[in-house]
This record gives sequence, structure tokens and C-alpha cells, in this order.
Amino acid sequence: MNRKANKPAALKSGDTVAVVAPAAAIEREHLERGVNVLASMGFRVKVSERALARSGILAGDDRERAGELQACFADPGVKAIFTARGGYGCGRLMPLLDFKAIARTPKVFVGFSDETFLLNALVDLAGMVSFHGPMVAMDFARGLTERSLDHMQRLLKGELGGFELEARESVHPGTAQGEVIGGCLSVLVATIGTPYAPNFDGRILFLEDTGEKAYRIDRMLVQLRQAGALSRVAGIVFGAIRAIDGDESENRLIARFVAEQTAGLGCPVIYGIEAGHGTENFTLPFGVVARIDSAARRIVFTEPAVVS
Repeated sequence: MNRKANKPAALKSGDTVAVVAPAAAIEREHLERGVNVLASMGFRVKVSERALARSGILAGDDRERAGELQACFADPGVKAIFTARGGYGCGRLMPLLDFKAIARTPKVFVGFSDETFLLNALVDLAGMVSFHGPMVAMDFARGLTERSLDHMQRLLKGELGGFELEARESVHPGTAQGEVIGGCLSVLVATIGTPYAPNFDGRILFLEDTGEKAYRIDRMLVQLRQAGALSRVAGIVFGAIRAIDGDESENRLIARFVAEQTAGLGCPVIYGIEAGHGTENFTLPFGVVARIDSAARRIVFTEPAVVS
């Protein structure tokens, strides 16, 4: 396993945080609503110059998006980077980013969905903790629950020494401990066979997704299993993967496929924590050690994710 990830500095009121758009194009109204929420948390918000740029479905040219992200990491005045939205596009940036340079300036980076590419690369290639959590022009703009927003603020400001999240179901028994990696299942699968696939060895793998038919969830889990990824992890935690249009027969089929494709691995598996699409989307630190207790249906983080 890679060395222990560096934790970024805790945020404090008055810090300048950047908003970048490394993936799909965003709407001005959604961005402004989300930025207002971020500012209400006590931060000075610096929106990247080309956040509203468009190149087809993307938020501007690949090199421009990569350049803005790289510049935010290099800017000593920026203490954290919040992404605007996911959708599609982060995978195109991976060869354009200098992760060795990013490693020299670890700072809070928050996103999920398509940002799964970046979250895991920051842990393994830049050696820093990253944060799977709400995005500015999406979750922030739509409105986070009070619990989710409070959790994020306390986590990023170093006020949360540890926390736990409860799952709906225990799928396979056991306990395990390891650094957390993962993210959106369909995006994670897209990293397999590339230099940007995470190191699965001894890790706790978090998986979530949205808008996928049950057979597609099964196909992606089959790919992870046949690629050897699932046999290498210490444990698996699923978010609340919900069927399209809330179809209950599809929900049952998804749960069945999850149980089948994680059977016989000899590791604990829990299902249905409130993180990721279609949930309260509690922020999870990647690269930080957590413990799974399947009998208690819990994932427990026992250390702060930032340094004061």
C-alpha cells in the first residue's frame, strides 16, 4: 500500500476557497446559488475565471480546465478547492495534471461523481487526503440538509475528531480496517487498466452510483471482481444505490447483485450509507483510515481528516 496520505490544513472562517469546473458545463444560476451557500459558511469564495466556459458538453477546453485546477493547487492564497459539478470530463484531464507538483501543496479538495478520477489520484499519486462530498453548482445549489452541511463544515474545519455512518444492511459479516478509497462505481470501473486506477490492496472500498439499471450495476461489479480489485480490498461499503424512478423490483435486483458479486471474498460488506448520489451526501475523507463493523452496520472514522 502507498504511504499514509498527507492531511491538508484545517479550514477556518475567512479563508479563501476556490470553485473550479473540471467536468461538465454548468449554469450560471446554479453556480451563483451554490457560491452563496459556500460564502454563508464563512469563506471568501474565488470562482475560477473560466468556470462558466463551454466546449460542447464540457466546461471549456481540457487544457484550460486542467490549468485552472493546477493553478488553484499552486496558489498559496487558496486554502481549499470545491468542484462545481460532475457529469463528465475529469478523466480527460488526468494526463494533463502534474500530481508531483500538486503533492507539494496539499489542500482540501471536495467533489464526487465524475471527480472520482481526481479523488483517488490525489490519494495515490499526490499522496494527500481528498474529500468525497457535495458540489457547489449541484448539491449546494439544490440545498443540503442541515446535518450534511454541518458535518462538512466540522470535518473540514477540524472540529470532528471522528465520526460514523450507519448502513441500512449488513451484506456479509466481519470487521476490517484500512484507508478509504473509491467513489462512483461507473467512474471507478473506467479507471481499470489505466495508470489512474487506485491501489485496492488492504483498502476500504466505498462504492455508489445513480441512474443505472440493475444489470449495469452487476456488469460493473463483475468487471471489478474479474479484474481482481474486489479480492484485494479489506472491506466494502456501499452508498444508497437507488434504481431509476425508484423502481422497487430494480432496487431488489441491485441488492441481490451486490450480495452475489461480493460473496466469498472473505471481507465485511455493508450497504446503504448516506453518501453519494440520492442521499444526504455526508462528506467522506479518502486516504484516511476507517473501520467497518458489519454486525453493527457501521463505518467508523476515528481520526481527524485535516490538521489544525
